[in-house]
Amino acid sequence: MSEPAPVASIIVPTFREAENLESLIERCFLATQNANIQAELIIVDDNSDDGTDDVIEKFVDRYPVKLIIRKGKRGLATAVLAGFEHARGDKFVVLDADLQHPPEMIPALLQALDNEECDFALGSRYAQGGGIEESWPLYRRLTSRVATLLANPLAPLADPMSGFFAITRETWKNAAHLNPHGYKIALEIYVKARCTRPIEVPIYFATRRAGESKLTMSQKIQYACSLLGLFKFRFPKSYRLTSAIFLMSVAGAMFIITKPLWRAS
Repeated sequence: MSEPAPVASIIVPTFREAENLESLIERCFLATQNANIQAELIIVDDNSDDGTDDVIEKFVDRYPVKLIIRKGKRGLATAVLAGFEHARGDKFVVLDADLQHPPEMIPALLQALDNEECDFALGSRYAQGGGIEESWPLYRRLTSRVATLLANPLAPLADPMSGFFAITRETWKNAAHLNPHGYKIALEIYVKARCTRPIEVPIYFATRRAGESKLTMSQKIQYACSLLGLFKFRFPKSYRLTSAIFLMSVAGAMFIITKPLWRAS
């Protein structure tokens, strides 16, 4: 007899995050079990070769956790979409593996989706009641704020850069031509599924405890390219004008972000 389908599928993309996975798995299932939510956890790993498979093996007899190893592919956004393809639940929750997103808030995101007025639930650092750990570097704070301002014409959210979100299977299916670049899959889905009724759930954003950040200059360039594509999708008739304004905004943003570094050098 096959086991019943879960209510929710938790998708976690990983690349060399083995040190964080044990705590992540325990906290995810503690949160969902305490809230009486039947959930599965899908780890989509980009062939880390760091012992991720050994960590998962410890838990397969205790929890409904599944490991998908992608070979020849890499990228957070496409890993999330691969997780959706394997998910059995009708609700999806996405969070990072680095424990900066609090797994304890998974039930709150799922509860927000139960609201008929909600088509996108977002874990927000900048919503009222949210926050960021004080040790998060100033440079990262500036980068996050500027990236948020650039995305606001597409998604008028307090924290459109968040990678901690929940959607229904229907919302995913309604998203037109998903072709994400880099790591901001939430923004891609929000725009292309034409979401209009978001709920932002305040979260406390922690600093990474183990492993290394995957945010590189290449990722930032991919983010800019992704924004251009989304502007074209959202504003097809005025794309040239919005692109010009966007590029000028990016130039100004880069100046603001790098100015403190020039002074320090």
